[in-house]
Amino acid sequence: MRVTAAAGLVALALGVLAQGAAGAPKAACPANWARGWQKLADRVGAPVYCPTWMPNPLDAQIGGQYQDIYSISKDRSYLVGFLEHGDLGSGDVHVNFRGYPGRSKIPTCPGPVGNAKVPCFADPAGHMTANGIRATVYQVNQGADQWHVLLLWHYRGTLYTVSQHVIVPYDSATRVKQNLQHLLKSLVLVQPAR
Repeated sequence: MRVTAAAGLVALALGVLAQGAAGAPKAACPANWARGWQKLADRVGAPVYCPTWMPNPLDAQIGGQYQDIYSISKDRSYLVGFLEHGDLGSGDVHVNFRGYPGRSKIPTCPGPVGNAKVPCFADPAGHMTANGIRATVYQVNQGADQWHVLLLWHYRGTLYTVSQHVIVPYDSATRVKQNLQHLLKSLVLVQPAR
């Protein structure tokens, strides 16, 4: 009798857990950030990745107080950056998101000397995997991603990146990589509406 009762309770618990997993809401771009990321996806005509987490004190509200860069090129590639300058030498928190719709090759940037072009993202140093994404870690980057650790991945023929500046208060590559791993786990794909 006890074995039958215990088996019945286990079956009931498993059924409740299965229902909870099936009915669990899918992660979504936070409501106060969603409009800006949707507008970006619509404007570039390609999916974009909205984070559901950002390193303190940043948020990812496009058009909000922390947005630093919002640039869309003629080829539909984009750069959206978020920045907080700390007070009294407490440091900066700077995160960039990029996408290159329809392009999978790493772009080139002006080199440090002369007119030479160099890869914008270089010195691969391993991989991070989360949220169905396998990203390559790049440690030497150019332009707005200089002095950042950067994650690069591909989705349906498009190259995407997210990077964070290594500077106080996140002044070690190890700490920034932990933040990037958390960001990678938090990404939600936003499809263009048209």
